[in-house]
Amino acid sequence: MFYISHYSSPMGLITLASQHNKLIGAWIEGQKYFGQIVNSTKQEKSNLAIFNQTKKWLDDYFLGKKPSIKQLSLAPQGSAFRHMVWDILAQIPYGEVITYGYIAKQVALQCNKPHMSSQAVGGAVGHNPLSIIIPCHRVIGANGNLTGYAGGIDKKIWLLEHEQVDMQKFFLPKKGSKAQ
Repeated sequence: MFYISHYSSPMGLITLASQHNKLIGAWIEGQKYFGQIVNSTKQEKSNLAIFNQTKKWLDDYFLGKKPSIKQLSLAPQGSAFRHMVWDILAQIPYGEVITYGYIAKQVALQCNKPHMSSQAVGGAVGHNPLSIIIPCHRVIGANGNLTGYAGGIDKKIWLLEHEQVDMQKFFLPKKGSKAQ
């Protein structure tokens, strides 16, 4: 059984999901990938401790504070590969960005492989079920391309600006380009 709750943010409604008192999802309204709970049995239950903690975390975040991801009990569901990528995402400091290629190199090192596909990393980043909390919005394409955000590029830009990232060095790729 999954439990859900909703949080009204400056970016729109965020749906929170929990299982066994752990947060498994935080999806921005209109997000491309909405997790495995869509077709599962779920119940609205807004006053669970994990939801109260997450809402406080989000309140602090949107007030410009920098809450630690360690404050929340998280249990995103995904493959071992996705967890490796999400663990790297969770370490990106506020106000900083990294590239898909950098993550690919880190995963290759952890797996003792000579290289890793940036596209495979992009898929794992895009399927992050804990938007904002696991900061996938802090990942950019090569050379500063603001590419790839399941919540929409406008929300990615909003989040980066909210975190006071210097946006002058970034750009949107032209439609049809596959910059990573």
